Amino acid sequence: MTNPAPARSRTLELQGYRGLAALSTVVFHVWQQYYVYDTGGAHPPLNSPYLGALISLEVIDLFFVMSAYLLTLSYARAAIDGEDRTRPGRDFLFRRATRILPLYLLAVLLVWALRNPTLPGDWRDLLEHLTFTHVFDRKRIFYTLGPSWSLSLEIAFYLTLVAVGPLTIRACRRLHTRRARVTLCATGCAVLYLAPVAWIAVAHHVLGVPHTDWPVYFGPQARFGGFAAGMGLAVLLVALGERGRLTARWASALAAAAAAGLYALSYYSEPENIWHTYYHPLAALCWFALLYCTLHVRSSERPRWHGLLRTDWLTAVGLVSFSLYIWHEPLMLLLYDTGALPRSQAGFPLAVVLVVAAGLLVATVSYWTVEYPGSLLAALRDRKGRPREFYPERKPLPEPEPAGG
Repeated sequence: MTNPAPARSRTLELQGYRGLAALSTVVFHVWQQYYVYDTGGAHPPLNSPYLGALISLEVIDLFFVMSAYLLTLSYARAAIDGEDRTRPGRDFLFRRATRILPLYLLAVLLVWALRNPTLPGDWRDLLEHLTFTHVFDRKRIFYTLGPSWSLSLEIAFYLTLVAVGPLTIRACRRLHTRRARVTLCATGCAVLYLAPVAWIAVAHHVLGVPHTDWPVYFGPQARFGGFAAGMGLAVLLVALGERGRLTARWASALAAAAAAGLYALSYYSEPENIWHTYYHPLAALCWFALLYCTLHVRSSERPRWHGLLRTDWLTAVGLVSFSLYIWHEPLMLLLYDTGALPRSQAGFPLAVVLVVAAGLLVATVSYWTVEYPGSLLAALRDRKGRPREFYPERKPLPEPEPAGG
């Protein structure tokens, strides 16, 4: 009998994670804005290494793990249990485009135009952002929309998934046991996770590439481990089905251990040390564990901390998290340059409040006027990827038979 689909009822928890991650990203970038650099080195806005480690805890890998988990589920079910409800690759990419491109293109064109008031401006920066290749440009990787480098990795993942997913499904159809199919899928995820680790090891230990060579350590060849972890999570939960669900106590213990691991990574990470070099592969594993103990718990024993993730205010932030992620940095810089934010480091707490408040306002308007209407374009295609016929021709009614007599 086919195992039930895992974690179908955990949408709110994942939405809560998106909200937390988006807010954390905003605070982190305000923290970076208020750093002071002089001959004595770098000085954070608050002189507390413990608080600094919390604020500097990068959450981008959480976005990668969640995205890969959700998008890989249908492929994992098709490969392992034969539930082939996957969409054609072209339709999958079309739907992802309707989700990302309307807001992204608007933001890139608007911000680039404001920063390049006279043509031709930095046309290469615009071209690279429009083609998602700025992640490979050491100079321009953080231009225009600083955080948007991560979208280049998302695009790379989409292309990888539509290429590898169908091939894996076809290969699994030739395997006669469920264990063999699970093993094949898990092995593929492990290879995709370990390949970036090997790249980082060679770049750092053999070639001596410094961490400031951004394309080397920010490109998909170095950061794909987060997506591989999410793919592995999808395979694991499909393989387990209803088996091995955690009690609230075990879920809370595992979550605490994962959170402690993430904090320790941030606290002990220093440029070029081992924790900094392998921060993102290790963080992906911690996020894997945290999501596992969120998604695979007994429905009758939901841990109390799940309640925080399901709160209305946090899930509302999660709903507009992509808009918040896109707009918060140019908005912060605009407020700072126009004097709306305090200039001194002592004003950092106030700056956080102002940027978060303004960011949420702009993100909410952006979601309902751009992001959500753009996502409705997905309805232009049916589930088989064909153009949807909204006005089908009516079949002619049969002519009435002549009355007998």
